[in-house]
Amino acid sequence: MTMTKKAAITAVGGYVPETKLTNFDLEKMVDTNDEWIRSRTGISERRILREPGKASSDMAVKAIEEILKKKQLDPLEIECIICATVTPDMVFPSTANIIGDKIGAKNAFGFDLSAACSGFLFALSTGASFIESGRYKKILVVGVDKMSSIIDYTDRATCIIFGDGAGAVLLEPSMDENGLQDSILKSDGSGRDYLNIKAGGSLKPASIETVMAKEHYAFQDGQPVFKFAVKGMADVSAELLEKNNLTGDDIAWLVPHQANLRIIDATANRMGLPMEKVMINIQKYGNTTAATIPLCLWDWESQLKKGDNLVLAAFGGGFTWGATWIKWAY
Repeated sequence: MTMTKKAAITAVGGYVPETKLTNFDLEKMVDTNDEWIRSRTGISERRILREPGKASSDMAVKAIEEILKKKQLDPLEIECIICATVTPDMVFPSTANIIGDKIGAKNAFGFDLSAACSGFLFALSTGASFIESGRYKKILVVGVDKMSSIIDYTDRATCIIFGDGAGAVLLEPSMDENGLQDSILKSDGSGRDYLNIKAGGSLKPASIETVMAKEHYAFQDGQPVFKFAVKGMADVSAELLEKNNLTGDDIAWLVPHQANLRIIDATANRMGLPMEKVMINIQKYGNTTAATIPLCLWDWESQLKKGDNLVLAAFGGGFTWGATWIKWAY
């Protein structure tokens, strides 16, 4: 009997739009200031996709094209595209289908996965299962969000946090023991009251009233979300280490969702990790939702060594959260 092949990340690509929205820009838009934003979130600037007619799929395509180029891959070799996003180009068809069309992946099936900031982790686990089953050899997993499309820039509670971006990875069967080792993923729908978009779904379809009431923008009740996030992300990361008899010493890098610097600190502390082992780029990009973790891998790719133990951890609206242990494959 053949051993199940592990799924390995064999390439990373990323993309952030050129337009920067700094804390000083936001000072002119809402009642806030640079010092307040930096001390509470760790963010200095974020990127915004300003070009008219451009959507999540366009950013995802840019990240994927980098992978295709690096690996000299023909798009026809791609068998599946999983797109984690809460800002799809349209309600349907799925953004994954649009991406497939734009890159010429005519042999791929694709679908969107919606788990807010944990979307990339959930999508990675799903893609890995397809590889482990032996049925597929080349899967693109992309996390992309155009958060500027669902943010109210008069709401200082949310507009300071979010940015736009895309990150993607190629999953292939591992040639050795490296690759995705274990995941603990969780969700709790009772969190929906604290972080949501109220209208635009089947519960509350778009109407003149919902638009006037600004119910198509992201809403966040900061305090309960912050409390849940600190506990959820730190607990699940510690649980993953314990389950696999690992300590902070065994981990080369923590790759945390970039929501807030204080949540990242709490998670690193629980795992016994010094901050120099933690990937942080929130100061440059803000919270790009499903794109944060792959954008970290993209920024740090040159520093990763084959066999490195990485823990990917996230917490998102819904609530959704989880942690994944990966042995880096190249």
